[in-house]
Amino acid sequence: MTNWNALSDDEFRQIFRDWVLENCPESLRYMRKQRPLYEEVKEWYQALANKGWLAPVWPVEYGGMGLNPAKHMIYVEEWGRLGCPRIPDHGIGLTGPLLLQYGTDAQKQYFLPRILSGEDMWCQGYSEPNAGSDLASLRTHAVLEGDEFVVNGQKIWTTLATCANWIFLLVRTDREAKPQRGISVLLVDMTSPGVDVRPIANLRGEEDFCEVFFDNVRVPKANLVGELNQGWTIAKSVLGHERIFLGAPTRAEIALGRLDKLAASKNAFEDSAFLSRYAQLRLEVYDLGSSYERYAKVLRNGGELGADVSVLKIVATELYQRITEEMLALAGEEARYNDDIQTSLGAVDAMNLFLDSRAPAIFGGSNEIQRNILAKAVLQLP
Repeated sequence: MTNWNALSDDEFRQIFRDWVLENCPESLRYMRKQRPLYEEVKEWYQALANKGWLAPVWPVEYGGMGLNPAKHMIYVEEWGRLGCPRIPDHGIGLTGPLLLQYGTDAQKQYFLPRILSGEDMWCQGYSEPNAGSDLASLRTHAVLEGDEFVVNGQKIWTTLATCANWIFLLVRTDREAKPQRGISVLLVDMTSPGVDVRPIANLRGEEDFCEVFFDNVRVPKANLVGELNQGWTIAKSVLGHERIFLGAPTRAEIALGRLDKLAASKNAFEDSAFLSRYAQLRLEVYDLGSSYERYAKVLRNGGELGADVSVLKIVATELYQRITEEMLALAGEEARYNDDIQTSLGAVDAMNLFLDSRAPAIFGGSNEIQRNILAKAVLQLP
């Protein structure tokens, strides 16, 4: 078994790049669809699983690569740069770490191998109609009756719930406690009687978001993760370093590359006004990359990120939007959804990227919430 952490960063990066270029199907790279279903990327999912590279940060004894933060950063960076399709990753990135840290031995032995095999697909039951960014106000509740919890309530914006057969669910198990103190985590079989999934179409007509309703759904007590009423602490710890990855420069870099092609094909670089706007965007991409690297270095050195990392997500997502807006203005009536603009330098999916750029400023904690975090935790504002 190779100890990936013993390799130099450059050596690991090259090994990962070479393997991806050889094994990730060209037809799946730089996919238009940002959230493909398992069946659409099954070949890539299984290639990673067979190589043992599906779960980069899981311990080796549970089928993972055991990467330290430095190597994991390289894994994520190269994945994005090489255009690898996103796989259904709630099981890998959220359920797995949840169980590894808080699960019972029985839960680990049953669920972890099924995630690696692709037998189980997971979704995340956090947000509700009136409890999204303010998650502590969630109202979906579970009442213990003998050896089962009875769950009632609703979740929303549940990604890929239509193709998931399991959901890890935040529920209120003590209605009298303070908001953060009465929440628990349950593992719920999506095929249970009383679970109803309803897709929600996004701007691009894709139905990767869903509403999920729970009507007297019975869940074995053995599916409680961690201690009763300690779900808030568990939920926060599992989300971990999500904000730095949401603040990665990859989306902005890809979009700027598309803008390069479009501008060159239209001789836009001869227009001084456009050239000025383009130069500003390129400088901002460089600045974002430098800022990202500063936070990444903290993780590589084994440190913990502070609340100020929220600024990274704000900058990255809003820069992505500005680049795609410039692209759309340049494309004019040629920008149509599902219809690439053909240039001498390659196809440019201007409208697709513009629509895609709307979502990142909302998911993972909206930018308004990120600004609140900065105001309270960093600037100490009331």
